[in-house]
Amino acid sequence: MSFHGPDVLWLVRHGQSRGNVANDEAAASGAELLDLERDADVALSELGEEQARAVGKWLAGLPPEERPTLALTSPYRRAHDTARLALDQLPDVPLRIDERLRDRELGILDLHTWKGIKARFPEEAARRRHLGKFYHRPPGGESWADVALRLRTLLTDPMLDLDGQRVLCFTHEAPIHLIRYILEQLTEPELIDALRAAPVANCSLTRFERPTPAEPLRAVDVGRTEPLPQHHVPTTRESRVRSDEA
Repeated sequence: MSFHGPDVLWLVRHGQSRGNVANDEAAASGAELLDLERDADVALSELGEEQARAVGKWLAGLPPEERPTLALTSPYRRAHDTARLALDQLPDVPLRIDERLRDRELGILDLHTWKGIKARFPEEAARRRHLGKFYHRPPGGESWADVALRLRTLLTDPMLDLDGQRVLCFTHEAPIHLIRYILEQLTEPELIDALRAAPVANCSLTRFERPTPAEPLRAVDVGRTEPLPQHHVPTTRESRVRSDEA
């Protein structure tokens, strides 16, 4: 039995979270640590909730033949809550939790800013500079390459019954970049260039379509943010990524 996967794949980054706000505040103050709960429990901000509702309204406004038929979400609260709020507008779309869509695990570097990593883990910061962003694995955490490996199993999992579906994934910035890396067959330098050039905004939409069942998924939209201002909701994103940051 052949397996070709979804006909359309939407990738939605979660709405603005308390972690995003804390990161912005830490960058402004020069703090070394973020004052947050464990990563899986970080909630949306009030603006993030508005963003999730706005993207749901935009998706619900698509013609029926273009709307998602199945949704998958990271189990992390900020992504799952984004999915729940968005799908309030699409009550006929089933939602499944899949841990392979979770954010990258940072291990001992969790809750540390880049300034904090350099101050408290100078040897790890040096190893990060030597190995590069893609291959560096912090103790107890994952490299970007590790995340790519688990995402490959998601995209080819016949148990999910994705054939012919229009799949909507609620996830995080790193998995979105890495699904692009997989589907577009990017090189490491091309991925890093994409990270620097185009940080993924909260509740932005990246869409892949399959022209025919025999052809691979191809990027149609990357980081689309129009659904938010169309519903009078501000867009938020991190500053451009520096190559030396964890």
